[in-house]
Order: sequence, then C-alpha cells, then structure tokens
Amino acid sequence: MVLTAILFIALIVLLNIATFRDNADVGRWAAASAIWISIPIIIMAFVFLAVLGGIVYLLMRLLQIAPIYTGKAQDLAHKVEGYARRAADAAVKPIIALNGIGASIQAFLGRK
Repeated sequence: MVLTAILFIALIVLLNIATFRDNADVGRWAAASAIWISIPIIIMAFVFLAVLGGIVYLLMRLLQIAPIYTGKAQDLAHKVEGYARRAADAAVKPIIALNGIGASIQAFLGRK
C-alpha cells in the first residue's frame, strides 16, 4: 500500500515537471487528464446499461408469465369478495329483519 502511494506521488511529480517545464503543452496534458477522469465514468455507465438491459429482459420474461397468474389471483379475489359480501349480509340480516318488524308494527298501530 505504501509502495503504491509512493508510486502515485512519483507519477504526480513527474507529470508536474513534464507539464510545467519550459515550452510544455498544458492543453494537451489537460485533455489527457480529462480522458483519464472520464474513463471510470464511462465504464460505470456501461455497467449501468448492462444492469438496466438485464432488468428490461427479466421484466419482459415476467410479463409473459404474469398474465396467467394474475388472472388466477383475480379469480381468487372475486371469490373472496363474494364470501365476504355473503358473510357481511348474513351478519346484519337479523338486525334488518328486526327493524323491519318494528317498522311494520309501528305502521300498523299508526305511530310515528
């Protein structure tokens, strides 16, 4: 690790000497530096593109399979909804019947 740090420091010193000596072409060194800075960004962009392409491919495969299972899930949801509706109707049926009988008695007796 120390050897790598010394190597980088030596490289920086060598580049500074080569760049800022008399009649050095600073613009060319700046362009080379820009290229070296942009290379990791380009590599990461390609990695991101590959990951994104993989996700798109997997979603395409999933969407070919999904309609079968989403249809089954929708049928199950409709069945559960029917059972829940019947259970709710059965739970309130005695109360509605009693209210109906009470309203019929009040109407028969003429009370409001």
